[in-house]
Amino acid sequence: MTTGTTKKAVVSSVRSGVCHRWSKSLIPTTREAPNDAETPSHILLHRAGYIRQVGAGIYDYLPLAHRVLNKVSDIVREEMDAAGATELLMPALEPFELFEGTKRHLDYGDNLFKLKDRKGRDNALAPTHEEVITQLMMGSVSSYKQLPLNLYQVQTKFRDEARPRAGLLRCREFIMKDAYSFHMQVEGPGGLNEAYDAMYKAYTNIFTRCGLDFTAVEAESGPIGGSASHEFMVNCASGEDTILKCPVSGYAANVEKCETGERPKGTLQEPPTGEWTEVHTPNLPGITEVGKAMGVKPERMLKTIVFSVDEAEGKSFKWIIATVRGDHDVNEGKVKALAGVKKIAMADEKAARAAGFAIGYVSPKCVNSVPATLLLIDADASHGGFWATGADKADYHAKHFNWRRDVGAALDDSGRVKVGDVRNALEGDPSPRAAGAKLVTGRGIEVGHIFKLGTKYSDAMGFAILDATQQKKPVIMGCYGIGVSRTMAATVEQNNDANGICWPAPIAPYHVLITLMKPEDPKQQEIAGKISCELVGKGIDVLIDDRDERAGVKFKDADLIGLPIRLTLGDKALEQGGVEYKTRRDTGKGEVVPIADVTAKCLAAING
Repeated sequence: MTTGTTKKAVVSSVRSGVCHRWSKSLIPTTREAPNDAETPSHILLHRAGYIRQVGAGIYDYLPLAHRVLNKVSDIVREEMDAAGATELLMPALEPFELFEGTKRHLDYGDNLFKLKDRKGRDNALAPTHEEVITQLMMGSVSSYKQLPLNLYQVQTKFRDEARPRAGLLRCREFIMKDAYSFHMQVEGPGGLNEAYDAMYKAYTNIFTRCGLDFTAVEAESGPIGGSASHEFMVNCASGEDTILKCPVSGYAANVEKCETGERPKGTLQEPPTGEWTEVHTPNLPGITEVGKAMGVKPERMLKTIVFSVDEAEGKSFKWIIATVRGDHDVNEGKVKALAGVKKIAMADEKAARAAGFAIGYVSPKCVNSVPATLLLIDADASHGGFWATGADKADYHAKHFNWRRDVGAALDDSGRVKVGDVRNALEGDPSPRAAGAKLVTGRGIEVGHIFKLGTKYSDAMGFAILDATQQKKPVIMGCYGIGVSRTMAATVEQNNDANGICWPAPIAPYHVLITLMKPEDPKQQEIAGKISCELVGKGIDVLIDDRDERAGVKFKDADLIGLPIRLTLGDKALEQGGVEYKTRRDTGKGEVVPIADVTAKCLAAING
């Protein structure tokens, strides 16, 4: 687990702040949330006048939101530039010809926005830009001397989500920073690992500077292998992703990647609990329903998933069947690791049936009935006792499965049967990094992902150049993404209360809200002007609420939009030679601060 440590002043007199008036901006606050809004960010960004929906998964970013997005983007640019990357801008429209080698249009399926131009040519709205950047480099780079390079952009991306939801957290149009690095080697100066480490540090700096509580977790590896991918998660209870952590060592990973410590294995020698008994189980959609019909709890059932193995692996087996407890889920990455292969796929149903698998009713016994099959048994499923399983024929399951009786001698052949870890990790599993410690779960929202692509796109598109020995070699790539609009939404998910948003100062649309109780009063106008000029001169962004509204409305709106500091100019405080000072997170009454001390107090609070 990694959390950020870089600390930089939020504001500085090196840059001037800005001062805007509420009455001259568009901030349409409302007490009502959209009917479909469920997450805090969707509700609050709408109510506070930051966003408005145009269509399903498509939003207007109003002035307050645009300022937040710009501040996040500025931090991203500063840290990317400091890490040696250079900014460019690529088109949102991609010709389909670019997908000929990578076939990524097939991988994306219906999530890819497709359109034809007036001449009937197929195009796509870009979800990311691997093909475009690779084509650009193919026409621009011909020698190893031109590498390494790291290029990035901040741009709108598109994915035709079937069910866009949660406001900005799952959109069809969104703002993203994507970067791509190019190298001739993995190790050493100028290698992929060096760039990857620089991006890891840059991302840590970015999310720290944004004021976020986040965790960097290990994610699924790329084709290079090893620890080749990390996701950056904003920690919050409403997060859609599960994170598993070791509280002792700090290890953290997502569900797909998380390892577990050694779990006890069965001997596979335990006696049967009864005779093999088949039960008719037609038209039942899953383990839970089958279990109810059989009177068996899911944890006493065996779930067996069939995978096909790529012929290029050169293995003696064509099929892999992975068996886990019915209440557990097979982990494809762990299946590959235990089987010692790089590429597998969920078995094509038609081909698997032709081979002899009764898909939906498969049991571990198939290792004996279907040639060229490798059986992988998860440790938790390898114990004795009562088990129910598929009966290897349509519409039937069986009770009293027994490993030794029903699988037999194959259990003693390590080339046909392996026992190990092939399921997703769970809370309470032993930590893989600290003896005696148990994994705990948390929730998070993914806002960044760094990934070692290797030569996936170079091979597919034919991007190879001469190295130092004048040998032509495929260029090695990395890619690094940050959801800019998603970061804004995730920040709200993590920073809100019953009254509205509580922005971290670094990315707040304005740092200070000056509220005039009597906006028509020349004295209040004069003092507001004086204070705002001083604040702006120190790099502090100011919003003046000069609306002709009741005090209660102004205070509610102030809490709703969530600026870090509110200065209220009212008769009582002004009579004492000061203004009322209150931070957004302060639940009590404000304090009267002398006008001469206001700027210094605001600056100290904002820079922390």
